[in-house]
Amino acid sequence: MKINKPEMILIDVDGTLVDSVPDLAWCVDELMRRLGRAPHGEAKVRNWVGNGVERLTRRALIGQLEGEPSDEEFNRAYPIFLELYADNTSKRSLLYPGVREGLDFLKSAGYKLGCVTNKAAQFTLPLLRDLGVHDEFQIIVSGDSLPQKKPDPMPLLHAAKKLGVKPENALMLGDSKSDVKAARAAGFQIICMSYGYNHGEDIRNYYPDEVIDSMTELEALLPQA
Repeated sequence: MKINKPEMILIDVDGTLVDSVPDLAWCVDELMRRLGRAPHGEAKVRNWVGNGVERLTRRALIGQLEGEPSDEEFNRAYPIFLELYADNTSKRSLLYPGVREGLDFLKSAGYKLGCVTNKAAQFTLPLLRDLGVHDEFQIIVSGDSLPQKKPDPMPLLHAAKKLGVKPENALMLGDSKSDVKAARAAGFQIICMSYGYNHGEDIRNYYPDEVIDSMTELEALLPQA
């Protein structure tokens, strides 16, 4: 599918820019230990991330993607997880290969760049700073910046309005069905990374406009001005 050259590109964090699972998995397993339970391991946690740390904590407590722990259990565990993650936001997380080069290209090509994530600001901002990409973005919309988060289109439309770009001239770069749904609802084009977090499903099942393996592919994909 042909991608029309956008004026603005909004980029997701977890599973798109950053592999944050090593830190999240460490926190989940440490939480389990503190609750006197068996750790889950990184492979399981990799399928649970992508909907914010509250949802991740609930999944960790029940050991699966769908369902709910008791309120009592969650209310005990969630503050512990938040404390752990505040101290372990970027100790093990890394930019994916090609991200640095991809951002350098987008910046040099003059695109307006924003970041839209469901991760809370208290974790998003330090993570982006620690990995050296915070200042690449003209706007950063975190999961608690607005009343709604992805898959609702509100964060995307908010960023477009702030940067003075019409939705039809905007592109979302993400990795999950939540990114695809938000982009479609907002009237954005959507490119997805093949390597991200989509609960074990192939992102192609959700029909983004394009799927790429590395952000270095954007240079060939986005028509040159």
